[in-house]
Parts: sequence; C-alpha cells; structure tokens
Amino acid sequence: MSIQWYPGHMHKATREIREMLPKVDLIIEVVDARLPYSSANPVIARLRGNKPCIKLLNKSDLADPTVTEQWLEYLNSQPGTRAMAINMSEGDRIQRINDLCFKLVPKQAESIGYLNAMIMGIPNVGKSTLINALAGRVVAKTGNEPAVTKSQQRINLNNGIMLFDTPGILWPKVENPNSGYRLALTGAIKDTAIDYDDIGFYAADFLLKHYPELLKQRYQLDSLPATELEFLEIIGRKRGCLGGGGRVDLNKICKLLLTELRDGTLGPISLETPAMAAQETIETATQMQRQAEEKAARKAERKQRFNKRKK
Repeated sequence: MSIQWYPGHMHKATREIREMLPKVDLIIEVVDARLPYSSANPVIARLRGNKPCIKLLNKSDLADPTVTEQWLEYLNSQPGTRAMAINMSEGDRIQRINDLCFKLVPKQAESIGYLNAMIMGIPNVGKSTLINALAGRVVAKTGNEPAVTKSQQRINLNNGIMLFDTPGILWPKVENPNSGYRLALTGAIKDTAIDYDDIGFYAADFLLKHYPELLKQRYQLDSLPATELEFLEIIGRKRGCLGGGGRVDLNKICKLLLTELRDGTLGPISLETPAMAAQETIETATQMQRQAEEKAARKAERKQRFNKRKK
C-alpha cells in the first residue's frame, strides 16, 4: 500500500521548518516506539543535516520491550544521535530530556546561556503531550487524531531551553508499502484516508505471525487458524460483529482489532525491528530505482515516437 496523505498545512510547515533550522542548535524527533523506522520522517533527516538529534521513542509502554532495546542500541550507534524510550507516565524520565539537550550542545549553552531546540515528529506520536510535560503547563493542544497542531510556536521552558514546536508532518508519498500500513495501524494517518478492511487484514496477518500468544490470550483461543480471514471470522463471531444473514461484518471487526492494537489492549507489540527496517530500505530503494528506469524508458519511447512523426 502506497499512502499519499499530505494536507496543505504540512507543505507549509515543511517550508517554515527549513527556514527556521539555521537558528536551531539541536533537533528533538519524537517517533512511535512501536515503529521507530516507519514513524521517522525522511524529510526531517534531510533537513537536519549534521545537527545533533535526540530520538525519543514515545509510547514505549505500548511497544515490545525486547524490540525497543534493539532499537535503542541501533539508534545510539548512529553519529550525532542519542535515543531514549519514554512514555508519559514517567515524569522523572521526561525531565531527563532537558539534561540530554545540554550534554549534546554544551558549548552553545555555556557561551550564551541557553539553546534552541526544535521538536519534530509525524502526526499522532504524542509530541504535544510531551511538550506540555516538559513545560509543566498546557501550551500545546493535544488530541487522539493526527494533524492537531497546525502552526509553529516557541515555548520557553524556563530552564535555558527555548523549544520550537512544529506541526506533525508526513512526507508527500510513503514509498515503503509496509510503512504505509504500519502508520495506518497506529493512527498516524487519519482513518478517513484508509480502508479498515485492508488495514485490518494486514494487522491480523502480522499478529498471527509475530504475536500468536497474545492473540490466544486476548481472544481466549486454544489455537489459531492459518489465515487472517479465518481469524477475523472467528473473533468477529465471538464479539458479535455480525451483519446481514448472520455473516461477520469484516469492517466492524477490523475496526475493533485496530482499536485494541492501538490502545495496548492486545499487549505490548512492536511492528518492526532494525533488521526488518534494513531489509525494507534496500527493497524500497530497488523498487524506486526500477520505477525511475521504467519512467525514463517510457519517456524515451514517447520522444522517439514523436520524432518519427515529425519526419
């Protein structure tokens, strides 16, 4: 699935971020701990350049702790990057972010007494909630759906850090189909832009392969079926998600499955590992190269036909 969901305010926000970056000393990027690869905006990586970056794996209480440790090890091995796993119930840990900012740019803080940090992230990763926690007051609007914050603001944390808030931005086209599905699973893309059945089948297939025991426990099943359709049919009947003729309403059971995955009812689940991300990066690059070559070939063929007609 290739998702294209890029509201006009996101294009404007990207342009404004590019203009503000020269004044910024470091980047704080908030990603979803369940999908640190898919929820990391490649536009941010390009705009960031060589500025230091703190990667905050938010909602870590919803993620598989074993996989989160893999991600922390991987991200902390990247030049100029420090990673932390956080969730909003850990107030003391949230405040440690401030200390980490000063450690990453000590000369800037010592020379002028403060530093400018820009906080960035895709929609619905909990950025606004984090800002309110850092500020100790409500300064950012929060919500359970993407695209709540739509303009920049500056927040003085009164501790030597000026925080530049930015709207949650996606990128014009999510090339990796798996990333598109994962973003939809966690609610980073508005539900009005997705097909519940399609996303629900993807979720069921992934969970059957990677978290079968959690499914057995949650839905009180002694064994699991071989296919995602059979699984959805079984839990749809158990939950009374029936339509006309007593048939399972797949749209309804898919919505229920997504809700329970998103809010952690199914248990701690991670949707990708560093190894999966590395493999998919290669596959996506290969696919994009092939598409570019095919596009160039079609263009050359059209040009050749046009030249023949002129003769």
